[in-house]
Amino acid sequence: MAEKSGLLLVNLGSPDAPNAKAVRKYLFQFLHDHRVIELSRWIWCWILHGIILRVRPAKSAKAYSKVWGEEGSEAPLIEITRQQAAKVQSRMGGSVEVKVAMRYGNPSIPKAMDEFAAQGITRVAVLPLYPQYAAATTASVYDGVFFALKKKRDMPELRFLRNYYENPAYIDALVKSIEDRIETLGWEPDRIIASFHGLPQEMVEKGDPYRDECEATVELMRKKLGSRASKFMLTFQSRFGPKAWLQPYTDKTLEALAEEGQTKVLCITPGFAADCLETLEEIAIEAKHDFMEAGGTHFDMVPCLNAQDDHCEMLADIARSELLIGWE
Repeated sequence: MAEKSGLLLVNLGSPDAPNAKAVRKYLFQFLHDHRVIELSRWIWCWILHGIILRVRPAKSAKAYSKVWGEEGSEAPLIEITRQQAAKVQSRMGGSVEVKVAMRYGNPSIPKAMDEFAAQGITRVAVLPLYPQYAAATTASVYDGVFFALKKKRDMPELRFLRNYYENPAYIDALVKSIEDRIETLGWEPDRIIASFHGLPQEMVEKGDPYRDECEATVELMRKKLGSRASKFMLTFQSRFGPKAWLQPYTDKTLEALAEEGQTKVLCITPGFAADCLETLEEIAIEAKHDFMEAGGTHFDMVPCLNAQDDHCEMLADIARSELLIGWE
């Protein structure tokens, strides 16, 4: 009988609940990651513990509460990732065990690796759910897996996916999601914005390929958008702190568009594999509010690919062709 392999789908993570205590615990783990914050620990720990963890948890908890489900439920990101895993599992068959983990919070990477080991699985493929590679996301997942296994005597064989930003099925699914959304809206956008999570400019200057991969994704999408290609533009959201982040900024771009009379905007977030705080609250609620206040008349967000069949089929295909080849 062939040995069973493991496939681990990993996303960023969320607090266990939309309250300040849970958010503080989550931010403590997230913002202690050297991949995320590259400042000297002597400087950063004072800022983090003296200011951020005192102020930000309550504010973030309010934002999470806007997108959270019923009491006792999990965050949207985690619920959707579980749905993705279930659909990928149905496509992989019995020779592969699919599990979910979050880089920060629960369900954790160490727990997933322990479960694989308990099942006797000694070959594990890791698929970070980040289409575009960045050290702060994809490489951090690598770190998280190796840290989880650091003290294990019996290590599994490991394979990691780096990115899938130019995968044809991924590009096709994104373009189709735009076309389907416009068909249901009843209005044609003046602009279609592809908003990616931001990254400090200095990280790119040090060699991070993230911006190049975001631009490549947008260019591939533009080639398939036909007459709408000229309306399509790239922006970056979610900047934090005083330093320069990748530009153009999503919020500033939306404000400028409204002032220019381009009042109908559709936004898509190709860098997110599942809807989360950054899409459901930052874009669908806050960005929409600010755009309408600036003079916009129509604003809508294309949902992430989430657990759509074409998306889950693509993830399963990637796992088969780039990670599990020779193992199944």
